[in-house]
Amino acid sequence: MDVKDYLRIARERWLMIAFVCVTAVVAAGFYTLSVTPQYESTARMFVKTPAGDSGGELQQGGQFSQQRVKSYATLIKGEEVASRVVEKLKLEETPQDLMARTTTSVELDTVVLSVSVTDPSPERAQELTQTVAETFTSYVRELETPDGEQDAPVKASIVDRATVPDSPVSPNPTRNLGLALVLGLLLGFGLAVLREMTDNRITSRDAISSVSGREVPVLGDIHYDREVAKDPLVRELKGHHPRVEAFRVLRTNLQFIDAGTNHKCYVITSAVPSEGKTTTAANLAQVIADSGQRVLLIEADLRRPKLAEYLKLEGSVGITTILLGRVDPEDAIQQVTERLHLLPSGRIPPNPAELLESPEMGKLLDRLRQEYDVVLIDAPPLLPVTDAAPLAAATDGAIMVIKHGSTTTDQYASAIERLASVDARLCGTVVTMSPQPKKRRGRSTGYGYGYGYGYGYEPETGARKRSRFGSPSKA
Repeated sequence: MDVKDYLRIARERWLMIAFVCVTAVVAAGFYTLSVTPQYESTARMFVKTPAGDSGGELQQGGQFSQQRVKSYATLIKGEEVASRVVEKLKLEETPQDLMARTTTSVELDTVVLSVSVTDPSPERAQELTQTVAETFTSYVRELETPDGEQDAPVKASIVDRATVPDSPVSPNPTRNLGLALVLGLLLGFGLAVLREMTDNRITSRDAISSVSGREVPVLGDIHYDREVAKDPLVRELKGHHPRVEAFRVLRTNLQFIDAGTNHKCYVITSAVPSEGKTTTAANLAQVIADSGQRVLLIEADLRRPKLAEYLKLEGSVGITTILLGRVDPEDAIQQVTERLHLLPSGRIPPNPAELLESPEMGKLLDRLRQEYDVVLIDAPPLLPVTDAAPLAAATDGAIMVIKHGSTTTDQYASAIERLASVDARLCGTVVTMSPQPKKRRGRSTGYGYGYGYGYGYEPETGARKRSRFGSPSKA
């Protein structure tokens, strides 16, 4: 992956990154509000040793004091000093608790020692720090006084007394929220990259080609339209509607499959259910019929037939009735428009796979394709059942419908294997429910061809046309 890939991931999955960032910042905010504020008070001490008058003695005394300060920084946090402070102030906490809240530091190349104590109360923090400093100075005097003498060669003196702090040292809202924002960005982007690398849903033409191992033509790109739920068919839409144009592009590209061949017959199928194959078959048949060709739409999904319902026609008499020898094809075929006819599924049989693979079904297809310019067969999905594969083998091939962002590469690969197992031909794919294309630098994004369905290219009329070309000049 290069920089462009990371930028694309950030652009496409910005909602995930933003959600993680907001969650991290909110969590940090709750933590900051719930944590008890801690106040810290600091006292500074100076360590000195008696020195002679010569420069060498002064230097040796300074070095000795610096060495002593390093040891004192450890002793002041020790249990002995803490026990004396607890006893002196009559604290209810243990020496270990006080030791955990005590910190020390030594200023570099100096004999200055600082001690700090934190506490939820600022006054108590000042009292504890001052008591620790005073106790330690006494403790140093005891440690450094030789036996039989009254004066110690090393002395620790308080130079800066502990004061009452006016603001807490923790929690730090600015620091916490800033760290949460940075960590949220890193975590969100990391999750986005991980999701991208593990997401095998088909979202591009490259994904389709990489699975099939060859350049499978994307015959059409049908973008998402919220109005489809109300009416999935395009026959009631205006001729310049973007959805109608998308199916016209599909019709045009389909003409280049087996160019010059008459009486074409294709199976419209998908890898799994709910990919949009039935509406694709119905709308494609409609726009082909609008071009002047005679089209027969066959409802070969004998398990979940929907075509007759979509077209508002009777579906009880159809394929199963013909195969049982009860009616002739002419009696079962219904007219949708002047050039578009429908052969419904008929009653749902207990053995749909056997009926569709039967010699009678093959003879029926051979007969029907000779009577129509184009025969489109709405078949069941390839992976749940085996019905579609034999039909594809008995026709000119299959057109597979892929739902953008839903169909996975594994499902697509398994569907291709199902077709290959019966020597069926994959003529091309149709992508449904893809997002509206975004125009970048004069071109649109997407799978398909043409003007880029989504921008619209309807005729200009009325005031819109006059505003573009100017008002007509007066004679």
